[in-house]
Amino acid sequence: MSDYCVIVTGGTHARFFTLEPVEFPELESGPRLIECGKIVNPEKEIAGRDLYTDSKVGRGHAPHGGSAHGYDDHRSKHNEEFDRRFAHKVLKRASSIAQANQARYVVLVAPANILGLLRQELDILRKGGMKVHILAKDMAKFPPKKIHDHLAKVQMIPPHKRPGT
Repeated sequence: MSDYCVIVTGGTHARFFTLEPVEFPELESGPRLIECGKIVNPEKEIAGRDLYTDSKVGRGHAPHGGSAHGYDDHRSKHNEEFDRRFAHKVLKRASSIAQANQARYVVLVAPANILGLLRQELDILRKGGMKVHILAKDMAKFPPKKIHDHLAKVQMIPPHKRPGT
């Protein structure tokens, strides 16, 4: 059981953490940020040439030496939809982890462009009565200790304490 659930995402993957107290605080430093899951956005992991049949975007040429013309295959709309679906998956998973741990606080860390999509889905978490804290920062590749230190510095989670304090 943990009071805090932390989600760190960067668009291609999301990592889920809980803030766990240590068993013997007089002998161990804590609390500790423990990774308890990860999901990947498969569409973002696939290279563009593998996702679309034509890797070229922007301009085409008419047959028989005609003039160039512009075209739009709406890839940006497809990419937005992939991101929207991933945001929904992230928050559903976050909700289930937070509920399983009886977390009262959820800390959501993501770059600003991903946060826009995540904010549209926040009702998934708020329905469970959890308080949501949001930080616009790309920390997806940070190690847990560095994530913990930064979140404690901005007062979103309790700081890491030395043994016996």
